[in-house]
Amino acid sequence: MEINAEYTSLVAVGDSFTEGMSDLLPDGSYRGWADVLATRLATRTPGFRYANLAVRGKLIGQIVDEQVDVAAAMQADVVTLVGGLNDTLRPKCDMGMVRGRLEEAVERLAPSCKKLVLMRSPGRNGPVMERFRPRMEELFTLVDDLAARHGAEVADLYGAPVLGDPGMWDVDRLHLTAEGHRRVAEAVWQTLGLPPENDWQALPDATAPPRWSSRRVDDVRFARRHLLPWIGRRLTGRSSGDGRAGAQFSAELGQAFWVTPVNADTPGPVATWRRVGTDE
Repeated sequence: MEINAEYTSLVAVGDSFTEGMSDLLPDGSYRGWADVLATRLATRTPGFRYANLAVRGKLIGQIVDEQVDVAAAMQADVVTLVGGLNDTLRPKCDMGMVRGRLEEAVERLAPSCKKLVLMRSPGRNGPVMERFRPRMEELFTLVDDLAARHGAEVADLYGAPVLGDPGMWDVDRLHLTAEGHRRVAEAVWQTLGLPPENDWQALPDATAPPRWSSRRVDDVRFARRHLLPWIGRRLTGRSSGDGRAGAQFSAELGQAFWVTPVNADTPGPVATWRRVGTDE
């Protein structure tokens, strides 16, 4: 791995994990680990460009069909690819299909960029994690194999106990908090060979566990607000990503676009960046 490398552009490909849910900003947009990483990279390189193509709810086949060729055509220095986990959480999952589509994605993306970053995604400790762990680990074994064969890097988030801590997860129990996203950004930063700024795997200070009554109230609220709607979408074949496009993808034009900081010295949130070559 090249140490202290310079990267002039980043494209992020994937699902809700890369889109940034549930790191919500006051304006209603999301700022996940990919946006945090882009902001940090922009402070190192004037003219830095970024595009996040990820869309919540997408399965690996949709990611390949809708995002991969678009990302490859952008010829970025760095491409991040995270996908397949939504497939493993379905009651019925064709792991052979998942393996084939993920391999297709890596084969297309690896030659298009200087550095392809794959991930062993984190999971919140609990009964859901235990139920689907064998599928997840089968997926991550493939990730390691593809990285070795195609010269990609792997950010091992699954192997970090801190990201299994329920305190790093939002109330929906599916997406990381802002602190969780910050740690993922640091993990990818280090995976790219950049100098560490903090220990992203450091365990937080211990806190007293919530009372039994509080846990039950949280369980009921979670089921009503998040679990039942999620089950409903599965039963009806709908997705939270239906009708949505990536943050830097124009559905009207059918193409992606770059954004860059208005002020390179103080990049600010990606939501405030302008399209490259325009005043937007």
